[in-house]
Amino acid sequence: MEPLRTGRHIARLAVTPGDVAAAQALRHLCFFGKAGCDADDLDPLCLHVLVEEVATGLPVCCYRLLSTDGAGLEASYAAGFYDLSRLRGFPGPMLELGRFCIRPGPPDPDILRLAWAAMTRIVDAEGVAMIFGCASFASCDPELHRAAFARLAAAHLAPECWRPGRRAPEVVALCSAKAPPDAQAAMPPLLRTYLAMGGWVSDHAVVDRRMNTLHVFTAVEVAAIPPARVRALRLLAQ
Repeated sequence: MEPLRTGRHIARLAVTPGDVAAAQALRHLCFFGKAGCDADDLDPLCLHVLVEEVATGLPVCCYRLLSTDGAGLEASYAAGFYDLSRLRGFPGPMLELGRFCIRPGPPDPDILRLAWAAMTRIVDAEGVAMIFGCASFASCDPELHRAAFARLAAAHLAPECWRPGRRAPEVVALCSAKAPPDAQAAMPPLLRTYLAMGGWVSDHAVVDRRMNTLHVFTAVEVAAIPPARVRALRLLAQ
């Protein structure tokens, strides 16, 4: 992928060990609130995307991408928490989006747009048919997210044929109930983006004590993305 620039930011692939280290440092800051290195065994297998400030080179967003298919799903990060056996029959290349984070600070919607524009280039280049990953809610207390979980259960559950099963030892069921109108606004920005593209989620959230989060398996089938959304993403990617 060629670097993609818009306004004050540029998105590019990590090409050196230093680039990957910068992404790992940003991840640790975002996930744990302090300096450090967030790394695991999947990092060497992934593409890493960085969004940086043009003027300073400061990384403001990053994520990693693991190419896979139905037969290789067990090697994904999500497979450590969810039973993905039903997705083995999914026809087409798949891409796991992981460790997505944005540096704390004043919100800048251009950062998220640029991150997805870079993703669009990669999806188009590789002919990806599904993007999936884990969308995280801050805090392990499910009461803080009841409204959002109710909205997900009522309107965004995975099709039965692809629905992930339970594998993690500690989960919270997403129970359908009447949710307030602003329930979707309380969801993480990454999850809202998935849902705007027609994405769906697992019927339960996994409790991740190490990360102090609750996360849901989330996926979007590329062929199901609304045409207007596809046009907008490709325009950004140009």
